[in-house]
Amino acid sequence: MTQLTADQVRHIASLARLTLSEDEVKKFSKELTAILDYVDVLQKVDTKGIEPLKQVTGLASIYRDDVIARDTISTEAMLATSPLPVVSDQIETPSAHGER
Repeated sequence: MTQLTADQVRHIASLARLTLSEDEVKKFSKELTAILDYVDVLQKVDTKGIEPLKQVTGLASIYRDDVIARDTISTEAMLATSPLPVVSDQIETPSAHGER
């Protein structure tokens, strides 16, 4: 690939809403060109038959899968944990009666 021009670097900077000095334009012209050259090299790598990776460390998740547990605790047992009075399967709060 050819070297990015100063105008191209300025255009990229304006798209990113960056203000660059002339020294930065020269610096980034070289650096961005090197990055694009490396992307060209990566484009040439034959990846046919290679499965995509989700992660590269080989570590497995330590968390268990979410499983819906049904009927493990009754409504009555849950309501029994309330320090507030239960009326008609509802926890009665002071604010329900306008008390403060």
